[in-house]
Amino acid sequence: MWIDELFGTRKPIISMLHLDPLPGDPRFGHNGGTLKGAVEHAKRDLDALQRGGVDGVIVSNEFSLPYQRHMDYVTPASMAYVIGQLKPQLSVPYGVDAISDGLACIELAAACEAAFVRGTFSGVYVGDGGLYDNDFSVLMRRKAALCLGDLKMLYFINPESDRSLDTRALSDIAASTIFKAHPDGLCVSAASAGSDVDRDLIDSVKRKNPEVAVLVNTGCRPDTIREKLSVCDAAVVGTYFKEGGRFEDARFDNVRVDVDRVREFMDVVHDVRVGLQR
Repeated sequence: MWIDELFGTRKPIISMLHLDPLPGDPRFGHNGGTLKGAVEHAKRDLDALQRGGVDGVIVSNEFSLPYQRHMDYVTPASMAYVIGQLKPQLSVPYGVDAISDGLACIELAAACEAAFVRGTFSGVYVGDGGLYDNDFSVLMRRKAALCLGDLKMLYFINPESDRSLDTRALSDIAASTIFKAHPDGLCVSAASAGSDVDRDLIDSVKRKNPEVAVLVNTGCRPDTIREKLSVCDAAVVGTYFKEGGRFEDARFDNVRVDVDRVREFMDVVHDVRVGLQR
């Protein structure tokens, strides 16, 4: 499967690299934050993730809360600047997630030569940010226009925190999306970041769509990852790798990655991979 080839291993672990608030974001400048500081924090986190042994990284504007469905130009421009500063340090395959804006995500990938993207590219949802839909006919045409034939696309099929207005079973939604858009991967989430994804839900999506990479997208910890990897092809991990397993601190600042937590987690993953070779 392509995902094993890209990351050079079975059952790859793709870590989130959460960027600090960026210019234009409501929290930018709070507590003395600057773009230079965001770059330095991202470099520290990337170093911890790579030393801890993750197989890939997704750079996301996680602290651009609340997220824009149609980003101001400054956001992907700032992300591209930060990623440009990180590139000499990157030693694993990397992707991008311009959160909630699929078009910005694809254009950002073109600008920074990302190998893959993750995002909400299809479906109609309702949540705190209101009602929103995603026209993947536009996204696929833009991807083609930018000559991004090799860009791998990881689709959220049940985004965390928002409710789909599609009442079909998730496995049926996945099959329909595959028929129409041929996504490279499907990300299965729980109701919120850090929450466990039901094993049977992952299994139902994978069994009905065995030809597509299925990734567990939330709730991965050392005590749960073995079970999750028994039914999915890869995992995306974010909050667990951060100090104390916290998304943000008491001042609402981005919490740094803890290399020891990364190593602890990856030790379990390596044990799973050894079992696959027996």
